[in-house]
Amino acid sequence: MADAATSVLAIAALFGGWVFGWSWLDPVIGLLGAVVVALWAKGLLADTSAVLLDREMDHPVVDEIREAIVEGGRDGEAAVADLHVWRVGRGSYSCAVTVVTHDPTLTADTVRGWLAVHEEIAHTTIELQRCPGD
Repeated sequence: MADAATSVLAIAALFGGWVFGWSWLDPVIGLLGAVVVALWAKGLLADTSAVLLDREMDHPVVDEIREAIVEGGRDGEAAVADLHVWRVGRGSYSCAVTVVTHDPTLTADTVRGWLAVHEEIAHTTIELQRCPGD
């Protein structure tokens, strides 16, 4: 979009200089084009920096993962101790989660089953921390 906008601005500057003799229009449009490109670049950096820097998500999928684990571990048998979610593609996420449990039969595959209802989760790493018996 920014490329198309700067091209249209350059054509307008050429047309204004050719038809009306406005030689000042070319540098003014050049500066305006630089502002358009700078604003586009700022937006691009904001959109991609979270992914490139593996920043933790504040997306609804984080709450959905937490809910799936808490609801899956009925009677308070599972709690999320640590959860990290990253966007790995358009509408696709990866997560690393640490689950604390009293249930000696709980497995990582069981937790994966709880999360399977969320198709947007492409990859999960699950760590189980078992509490000693009461």
